[in-house]
Order: sequence, then structure tokens, then C-alpha cells
Amino acid sequence: MGSTFQGRYAKQFLAGWGMMDFNGHMGNTGYLDLAADVRMSFFADHGFPPTEFRRLSIGPVIRKEELEYFREVGLHDVVTVTHAVLGLSADASRFLIENEVWSATGERAAVIRSSGGWLDLRARKLVVPPQALVDTMRHVPRTADFIELPSSSKATPAKPSV
Repeated sequence: MGSTFQGRYAKQFLAGWGMMDFNGHMGNTGYLDLAADVRMSFFADHGFPPTEFRRLSIGPVIRKEELEYFREVGLHDVVTVTHAVLGLSADASRFLIENEVWSATGERAAVIRSSGGWLDLRARKLVVPPQALVDTMRHVPRTADFIELPSSSKATPAKPSV
């Protein structure tokens, strides 16, 4: 279950062996994996566990990610990863997400900014998510500089699964 950290959804993680790079600190894929884990935890905590995404045959697709480093994270460091939305289209077909990684001492270690949308896993195209998922997206904590994004011209309404 997630908590809140500075008004954002948050989860704590242990920086494990598989996240370390040759230099002895967390590598870039470790940060990206933690960002994805906290995003999916938010959905699970708000009525969309992986089984629901599979049932609906829909999933988030990340089109671009940017990672900015501030402090090193070492093996077995405890970090808090936050989740907030920087931007969202009115139909929730497009989103900008910001995840921050914080050390146990309260120092910001990294920021991950991701842009994406929703993929119909059968049709393999971008879609407007079902209304329940739109409602969930609207409950993601917003950053202070939140913007409304234009809706995707390529997204079509998702077909309801039975």
C-alpha cells in the first residue's frame, strides 16, 4: 500500500543488487524500474491491479522518458519514490508523469519524467481509456505546474471487455 510524501503518492523501496551498475551505485534502468513500479502500485491501490489491465486488454505505454540525477543511491539504500501527474489530457488518453526518488535522509536523488498514453493490447493502437481508468487518472496527485494536454488525435475509445 502506498503512502503520501510531500502531497504525492509514494512507496519505499530497497535498492537491490540487481539495480546496481559497475560504479557501485544504482544504474539508470534501476531508476526507471522503480518509477514503473510506483506507477503500477498507484493503479493497484486505486482499483486497477494488473489483472484488471489484462481483463481490459489495455496497458500504459511510455513514449519518452527523461532521467535527471542529483545524488547517488547505493546498495541497500532505502529510497522513497513519488508519483504525480505533470499533465493530462481531458480524455486521459495522454499523460505526463513525474516520479521523484528520495534518499532516507530526505535528499532528492533523481527525477524521472515520462510521457505516454494507453495501448489497446489487441488492436495495438492508442486508445482513450475506459471511464473508470479516466477517473483513476484524475485522482493521481498533480504537480504545482500541472498542465492540460491536448487529447490524442490518434486515440480511439477503448472497447469494453466482457
